[in-house]
Amino acid sequence: MRVFVTGASGWIGSAVVPELIGAGHQVVGLARSDASAAALVAAGAEVQRGTLDDLDTLRGAAAASDGVIHLAFKHDSAFAGGFESATDADRRAVDVFGEALAGSDRPFVIASGTLGLAPGRLATERDGQSPDPALVAPGGPAARLGTALATVAFASRGVRSSVLRLSPTVHGDGDNGFMAMLVGIARTKGMSAYIGEGSNRWPAVHRLDAAHLFRLALEQAPAGSVLHAVADEGVPVRAIAELIGRHLGVPVVALAPEDAAAYFGFLARFLGIDSPASSALTREQLSWQPTHPGLIDDLDQGHYFRTPAA
Repeated sequence: MRVFVTGASGWIGSAVVPELIGAGHQVVGLARSDASAAALVAAGAEVQRGTLDDLDTLRGAAAASDGVIHLAFKHDSAFAGGFESATDADRRAVDVFGEALAGSDRPFVIASGTLGLAPGRLATERDGQSPDPALVAPGGPAARLGTALATVAFASRGVRSSVLRLSPTVHGDGDNGFMAMLVGIARTKGMSAYIGEGSNRWPAVHRLDAAHLFRLALEQAPAGSVLHAVADEGVPVRAIAELIGRHLGVPVVALAPEDAAAYFGFLARFLGIDSPASSALTREQLSWQPTHPGLIDDLDQGHYFRTPAA
């Protein structure tokens, strides 16, 4: 297949692209910078210059493809206070892709997330299917879930659409996400912390296992599928903090919830959630089996603790 991939040079996309090429697919990656374009060429992909705001470019690239994998999201803008504009841009891109692929039975896979789907219990692929419409409307607090539901709905219009919900931590060597942030905070603060008893659970998946699942979804997922890229259903946050403390040689401390923001910053509102998730249905449906190290084993390998370059 000729596959158009957004976010192709990002943390997950840079694993998805070689996974697709290795399976014999032709990849066209969206690139907004010279550096991204060079990375795609080095990986063996074609380059489509543009951004998520270039809707005509997205429409043309989707129409010329045999399938689309949408990984891009304006994370920098969202973390800087522009969450609504970032989710709006994402929704516009998804709508354009769905319209371009309508009636073709071609695959369309988007990345979503499992965090907060069913706080306090094990979330499954069936959760999040009937949320409060006000929450998932554009501009609402769960607008990204609304975008995922819109993607699923394109199945009724002749698109083999699927939503792949990622664990909040997609880990591996080179990760600059939540785990790297926690290590950096612990190094700066001189202690490794968790909130309360630290018994709340954090799902995780290795980047290469997630990339493999994206390929399987592209090739095999039935229209309207919801999939979970979850290898570890729920690692206790205290276990993560203890491992970080051991590797950095700093004390491990419990924080009261009201003190979490001073230590973790914006991460506090995520780390306090008990949000385990299952991928049992996904594994059964697509015969997906994670083969790479789990989160604790991956952290224990030490690459997250390399001293930052001066």
